[in-house]
Amino acid sequence: MSYNIERPVNDVNTIRSYAPGSADRERLAHELSAMRETPLEIPLVIGGQEVRSGEIQEVRVPHDHSVVLARAHIAGEAELARAIDTALAAHDAWASLDWYHRVAVFQKAAALLAGPRRTRNIAAIMLNHSKNPYEAEIDLAELVDFWNFNAYFTRQVYEMQPGQYPGETNRFDWRPLEGFVLAIPPFNFYSIAGNLPTAPAMVGNVALWKPARSVIFSNYEIFQVLLEAGLPPGVINFVPFQSRNANTLLDHPALAGIHFTGSYDTLVHIWKRVGQNLEKYRNFPRIVGETGGKDYLVMHPSADVLGTAINLIRGAFEYQGQKCSACSRAYIPESRWPEIERILREEVPKVTLGPTEDLGNLMGAIIDESAFRNIEQYLAYARQHPKEYEFVVGGTSDGAKGWFVRPTVLRTSEPKGKLMSEEIFGPVLTVYVYPDAEFEATLRLCDSTSPYALTGAIFARDAAAVALAERILRWSSGNFYINDKPTGAIVARQPFGGARRSGTNDKAGSILNVLRWLTPRNIKENAVLPESWRRPFMG
Repeated sequence: MSYNIERPVNDVNTIRSYAPGSADRERLAHELSAMRETPLEIPLVIGGQEVRSGEIQEVRVPHDHSVVLARAHIAGEAELARAIDTALAAHDAWASLDWYHRVAVFQKAAALLAGPRRTRNIAAIMLNHSKNPYEAEIDLAELVDFWNFNAYFTRQVYEMQPGQYPGETNRFDWRPLEGFVLAIPPFNFYSIAGNLPTAPAMVGNVALWKPARSVIFSNYEIFQVLLEAGLPPGVINFVPFQSRNANTLLDHPALAGIHFTGSYDTLVHIWKRVGQNLEKYRNFPRIVGETGGKDYLVMHPSADVLGTAINLIRGAFEYQGQKCSACSRAYIPESRWPEIERILREEVPKVTLGPTEDLGNLMGAIIDESAFRNIEQYLAYARQHPKEYEFVVGGTSDGAKGWFVRPTVLRTSEPKGKLMSEEIFGPVLTVYVYPDAEFEATLRLCDSTSPYALTGAIFARDAAAVALAERILRWSSGNFYINDKPTGAIVARQPFGGARRSGTNDKAGSILNVLRWLTPRNIKENAVLPESWRRPFMG
């Protein structure tokens, strides 16, 4: 049976504005109010059955940590063992289902999320992740795109077949991995949370989904959409758990793959554990991991000043700098720094932050207390080293009601210092001002400063400067932007991922990621049988 899937149109092209007086804005306000007032009890979901472990994790609103959104059950070793058995029991039926029946589930989920379930999920993102409505919209739209485009890529994969020759027929049997996939998404992107378990599932795998504990609420909303779309029981099991119980999964012989986004240290820990267990596994597990970044913006003297400054503000401070791709370090030429500094001093204090239900705020809060304290430590370090760091603007924080950090710009005299090389994951931008004549040397400095290689940007009108930056910075990022901030990758248009300590660069949002969850079998059928074992040379 032939089944065609046309190339989708990105949902991000049709995001809602929530303009004052609009019906969308009124519906959103109602949903936000209802969510704040009615906490959910969130069970584990194993094989389609709700399971209550009794170990409870409260999920709170980052910008008002007195508000409990949900009380979620956390899986222990017994629940995880049950989830593994349930997933493996579902494997054969799901893997044997024709691919177009599988992808139809996720296409339906995409339609539900883009349409009737949109407002509720936007509200969940705004409250649970502390994102403004624009950031929530582009996050939700990205998950819609993941589901639609991964369905399209799956069709393309099944069309990839080997060559033919007279007298034989050759074909690929595109099989899922043998075993279960462990999906471990981060807190910062709702879309990644939905993609990590579903990209493997779409091509026939079964998965265990460990949502980040700070955002179990929004992740559970995604899972509800999948269930409504007809996801069969056991294909994806919703099992938030404590890190101390991870070895129940990592040590299991049927572990087939890990789809991970999170910290470098966590991925290294997981990889080492897998390495220790290689002789236990039935197959070598596939590890697809995206970790962090120390993302940069390099300005050439020929660049547009206002455009560069605006992109610095958006790239560094939207979603409180909690994007893997957030602009965290900048290299500004000496001749342009006075103008850039003036704009930053004037505009950054105008950036509003507060509860995301107030649609006048650009910024919300840091996700939780641990992340908040970590950012404070970096700001304290800068204060303790005044010869190395000058506060241009910002630098204050307030955790009394919500985990708020003011957008901060520092100028440094040490281009390889702590704040230029380490990932902070907050609204902190560190600037190094370089002599105009040292542009090429500064590009090499940028390339060698951080162990990460996720995203980066060059701003210049001079085409030769752009070409030079593209060449020297070739290995410094997996996503490179010319005259644009280093954030905002869109599915299928800018497939996302980085190398070095930023991950395996398997490009979520492209066919490359889909291929990682398949293990093809080549089948040859011979048409004419030989009549003798002798070869012609034998006479």
